[in-house]
Amino acid sequence: MQKICFTLFFWLLFFSASAQHQLRGLIIDAETERAVGGASVVAGNRITATDINGYFEIQVQELPIVIRVGAAGYQLQECRFSDVYSKQIKLLPQPNTPQAAALAGDYLQKIIANKRNNDPLKKLQTFEIEAYNRVVVTANAADVDAKIDTIYKRNWWGRKRMEIDSSSVKFKTMVQKQHLFEAEKVSKFQLNKDIFKETITAARMSGLQTPIYELVAFRLQSFSVYESAFEMLQTRYLSPLNEEAVGLFHAVVLDTVRLGGRSVAVIHFENKKSIKKGLSGILYCDLENYAIAAAVFRVQGVLDVTARYEFTYDTDNQLYLISEKEFKVIKGKNDRDISILGETFQFDPEDSPIYRTRKQQLTDITYLISKTYYEEPKLNKEVSIRKESIALQINDAAVNRPASYWETYMQRYPDEKSLETYRKLDSLVRAERIESKLRIGRKILNGYVPFSFFDMDLRQVLSYNNFEGFRVGMGGVTNERLSRILKFDAYYAFGTKDQTAKFSLGGALRIGKFSNSWVGLSFADDIREIASTSFTIDKRIFKLYDPRPINISTFYNYRSVRAYAETKIIPKTESIWQFQRMDVTPLFNYVFSYNERLYDNFTLSMWQTSIQWNPFSDFMQTPTGRVEIYKRYPRFTFQLTKSLRNVFGSDFDFQKLDVRVDYQKKFIGGERFSVLLEAGMASGAVPLTHLYNTSPNNLTKDRLLQRITIAGNNSFETMYFNEFFSTSYAALHLKHGFKPLQISGKIKPLIVLVTRAAVGTMRNPDRHVGIPFKTLDKGFLESGLELNKIYSGFGLTAFYRYGPNQLPRLEDNIAIKLSFMLNLGF
Repeated sequence: MQKICFTLFFWLLFFSASAQHQLRGLIIDAETERAVGGASVVAGNRITATDINGYFEIQVQELPIVIRVGAAGYQLQECRFSDVYSKQIKLLPQPNTPQAAALAGDYLQKIIANKRNNDPLKKLQTFEIEAYNRVVVTANAADVDAKIDTIYKRNWWGRKRMEIDSSSVKFKTMVQKQHLFEAEKVSKFQLNKDIFKETITAARMSGLQTPIYELVAFRLQSFSVYESAFEMLQTRYLSPLNEEAVGLFHAVVLDTVRLGGRSVAVIHFENKKSIKKGLSGILYCDLENYAIAAAVFRVQGVLDVTARYEFTYDTDNQLYLISEKEFKVIKGKNDRDISILGETFQFDPEDSPIYRTRKQQLTDITYLISKTYYEEPKLNKEVSIRKESIALQINDAAVNRPASYWETYMQRYPDEKSLETYRKLDSLVRAERIESKLRIGRKILNGYVPFSFFDMDLRQVLSYNNFEGFRVGMGGVTNERLSRILKFDAYYAFGTKDQTAKFSLGGALRIGKFSNSWVGLSFADDIREIASTSFTIDKRIFKLYDPRPINISTFYNYRSVRAYAETKIIPKTESIWQFQRMDVTPLFNYVFSYNERLYDNFTLSMWQTSIQWNPFSDFMQTPTGRVEIYKRYPRFTFQLTKSLRNVFGSDFDFQKLDVRVDYQKKFIGGERFSVLLEAGMASGAVPLTHLYNTSPNNLTKDRLLQRITIAGNNSFETMYFNEFFSTSYAALHLKHGFKPLQISGKIKPLIVLVTRAAVGTMRNPDRHVGIPFKTLDKGFLESGLELNKIYSGFGLTAFYRYGPNQLPRLEDNIAIKLSFMLNLGF
């Protein structure tokens, strides 16, 4: 009995010592009673910051406790919490002193100077740490304004009818017991010199048997606070710890506090240009080694996003190691409401009072919060990283962990709503077949409609061009329900104008799971635009419409047999290696003169290698394959083609090398800049069907208004179809897109400045008989203005042709086109 009591005493002592008390408060301006966002809150060794509405939450281990509150432009304030009831704290305004700003600038310079000694990813040769992450979408029941309202709706014949709205009451009842969504994962982060990798050993999502891997991999915030470009929601922002960006930030020292027994300066920073265009936040700087002891980063806008970091100090290695990370997204403030997919989201303006005058929306109180707990760090010990080219790997066993596995983490990091969340959402998802609907939705977004083991290809249903007229058809590919290692694809199409059928049939066998390697064989009888530059590795992207092919009228027919292998075995690449024999018949007035013979049809046997290389992107390996999760630029595409004469009856011997470089950059203010460089070189006996036309998109008609069509994406809008052909060429496309120009509530055009240039040569032009053309020896230039999404996705573009190939008549150098971009109501 004595032993039982003794054990019980120590259990209670441990429980009381490890208990967490959640403190909540509201910080406001003492004079205006407006919320004070971004204020520093320090409670013992814990830190946090207020959100845009002035609220904060912080966990402490013992009560009572005194918290310290500091904010730029206010006096320091201390407040004593003796219980967990929410408190309102009023701060008195006080101008920042020049001394505090100068001191902050000095500290930032010293932090930057010591980054290499204080950043674990730079200082350590090897590093390994375990992490448990929980993401929830939830709401505080106490914040829900639960009441029953009377609303009026119009029925289908226009008369008003009264309805009772009890949605807020039901919502409050629900969030008292459960979250709206929950996901968890267990990861191992490893560093070995310059290789940094995350391996997910367990993952689950409420309601889903198999997690959505793209959501599991979604990087909410940077791993390290020392990154020169800090990342939040996959958007990179200039950091005050970037040596080239210090002058872009206002900074001021708010306070000096003790964290973990060490003296720490509290530094507030924000972007000089606009707080909505960059980072703001708080850095807690160790005054002995000028390391970051804790940090809070914020991005403000229609969403108020906060990333918080807490560290523990390793005295042996004199290094701060990550111990906890938090990421929170709440509704921000905006001067106008926003409509998305027909639903209007109301916002409070920047200077709104803390007490909302409009009716509460559920989005006002719903938020996303992600918490990551780190443990068991291993420093400068042997670390073995397999498959180094993969930045994130989800093990096969990760999605099949039993409930007992997760109970360990539930005990370590308790959440009283978690079990009910999984129980309710698992039941709801099964009853509503939501997982099946998600699968169908993802297929549709990729251009397919699944029917049991067959995915119908929407791209084959209907299209239009000047040669075929309306092209109607049916096609698709088998899916994983038939087999994960074997697939068959086929399509059939018919042109209403050329009255000709086209078809394809093929099959492939998977020979490598990790590399997603397939070998296959296919047969096709179809048509293709003459002299078009196409990379075999390019995926056919589903579009609601594809404007440029509408205007094309010159094609060639090909009947081909193709044997191929496609693989991702080379790091950060996708490649296709194929041998193809095709019979080619030009469907326009053309013959190819070669070796004193005229060919109006011919046979080609070609070996081709097509490679897409994305060296700066990050890739994820899942149980179902490899996915590019962070698309970064530049991206490179290479294609080598070799035609082999006298092999399976091939008539000609030639070779082609095609290269494409794609670079895009997004700016914080919403602007975009892109560069696309394309080049190709062909030598040998190359018929016109396989040369280069430089992607023209202008109809050969006399009057300007007759040439108004829909603009392409990367095509020359003032270059006429079949005007130029080349055996070698280079083309450059430059675009700079500005942020939307607000003219009225619904009219917000996207302004894009475009310049394009091309140059080329044509060897042996006398070989090509029957079709007149010019060459690009002197170059081709055009520039234009795009006004996209003027109204309901429609826009207007105008281009002008100038330089050596400018035409004598002014009207012939001008192209006016319509544009269309899918508008989801943003």
